[in-house]
Amino acid sequence: MTVNVIDQPLPYVPLLPERPASAVEMVVIHCTELPDLATAREYGERVLYESGAGASGHYYIDRDGSIYRYVPGTRVAHHVRGHNPNSIGIELVNLGRYPDWWHAGRQTMTEPYPPAQLAALRALLAQLRQDYPQLRLIAGHEDLDLARLPATDDPSVEVPRKLDPGPMFPWAEVLDGSGLQRITAAGL
Repeated sequence: MTVNVIDQPLPYVPLLPERPASAVEMVVIHCTELPDLATAREYGERVLYESGAGASGHYYIDRDGSIYRYVPGTRVAHHVRGHNPNSIGIELVNLGRYPDWWHAGRQTMTEPYPPAQLAALRALLAQLRQDYPQLRLIAGHEDLDLARLPATDDPSVEVPRKLDPGPMFPWAEVLDGSGLQRITAAGL
């Protein structure tokens, strides 16, 4: 079964380093922590680095299950510190902590992931397992980026830089039958 993916490459894709499919060993699950796909696209298009590239996942899955590819898997996207060369980033549209990402009193993520979005994620993971022969691992952004920052409302308190995909993400459901092994900060 082929997954329906809508290609919408970011303008700077040609500037991103190329890599062989065999370099991909891990998928990193993110949530956008933004209100909608259009806003996530705006953030992805922002140039942040001297290379002319920005921060973006490879795939974005909207709440209705639509899948968009912003960066081909054969390019290194900037989606997680220290793990970009060997991973594919999948962003799930979800509010997360938006708009108060680092406010100490607003660190609870409450938006559930819709069934259509999770079904699309599972289908995409199955397709990626076929396309990338070394793909065996999966992690959440929160598992790999453990940095903490001073809270915007109280600099004496530190909050996690990344909490996605967060406590509402159903890891057991997504992992069931995926053939992927979850790694966490404790397992690194």
